[in-house]
Amino acid sequence: MSAPNKSYDPVEVTALRPEELDRARDDAIAAIAAASGLAELKEARIAHAGDRSPLALANREIGALPPAARAEAGKRIGAARGAVSQALKQRQAELEEERDQRVLVEEAVDVTLPWDRTPRGARHPLTTIQERMADVFVSMGFEVAEGPEVEAEWFNFDALNFKPDHPARTMQDTFFVESEDTGLVLRTHTSPVQVRSLLTRPLPVYVVAPGRTFRTDELDATHSPVFHQLEGLAIDEGLTMADLRGAIDAFVTGMFGAGLAVRMRPSYFPFTEPSAEVDMQCFVCRGASVERGAPPCRTCGSEGWIELGGCGMVNPRVLVAAGVDAERYSGWAFGLGVERTLMFRHGVEDMHDMVEGDVRFALPFGMEI
Repeated sequence: MSAPNKSYDPVEVTALRPEELDRARDDAIAAIAAASGLAELKEARIAHAGDRSPLALANREIGALPPAARAEAGKRIGAARGAVSQALKQRQAELEEERDQRVLVEEAVDVTLPWDRTPRGARHPLTTIQERMADVFVSMGFEVAEGPEVEAEWFNFDALNFKPDHPARTMQDTFFVESEDTGLVLRTHTSPVQVRSLLTRPLPVYVVAPGRTFRTDELDATHSPVFHQLEGLAIDEGLTMADLRGAIDAFVTGMFGAGLAVRMRPSYFPFTEPSAEVDMQCFVCRGASVERGAPPCRTCGSEGWIELGGCGMVNPRVLVAAGVDAERYSGWAFGLGVERTLMFRHGVEDMHDMVEGDVRFALPFGMEI
């Protein structure tokens, strides 16, 4: 093992010359200052402060110096490396601050804008009011019954005492599936659910059947080929028209408020006998618009009454068709228009608003469940 070289002059080593150290330091500081981003600063750190940087290589030459020369050389290199380290630290802080400020601008979220650019839908008011109408009868002990919209002609007509030559059975009033020979129709009313309920449920039967129905009507302000009905049926021993009148009174009170009169006018339906049309007193003017000099009422047309639907005692032939003993049981049925109720209750004047699907029509009614 050789002894230390005591005559080694650090000035003669190029990497340890003061001017070389100053140049390496200045180049490093210049490169650090020129870094425009954290990625460039990382490259400058590797090039000027890494293990293969000029200052790091110069630091390795100190070990070969005589002991007397090492201290001075170490101070010069330490001062240069310290200046580079300080420059790196300062530039790192500056670039991080710039990055954070840029992120705040580029990734800013304007919380005043709607977060959901797709407008929400709304529950259709026909659905809401149909359920509310059914709830009135459910509170009286009725059950909700359902049936198919594509119905057998027997359920839609024959079982309900519609004769084969009844006008409603023609193509002018009924949608037949493919042809009249199929025996399938789009139900023209929810009354077929009456027969299905009598065939499948034990007596007594108290049901309401809300649902969609179809007729070959033109779409205008007050008519639609697709509309909704709420059918009611009560079959028990000893039921009379008085019970029917009481149920209608309870419905009117539940939907339109207390104190409104109800009247029945004689009418005809094949599946009820006797039959009646049901009117309720106008809930806006309460009949006052018919008086001389009174302001007109748009809701009832100044007639004082609003037509609700049809009703009557179930025809014994319908009971027999469903296998019910007509001598022992009696009952009544009614049919109410859901669209009509919505138009009266909320002042809707055009049927187009209900069927065109414009969410602006449904939104004001809210999301009531």
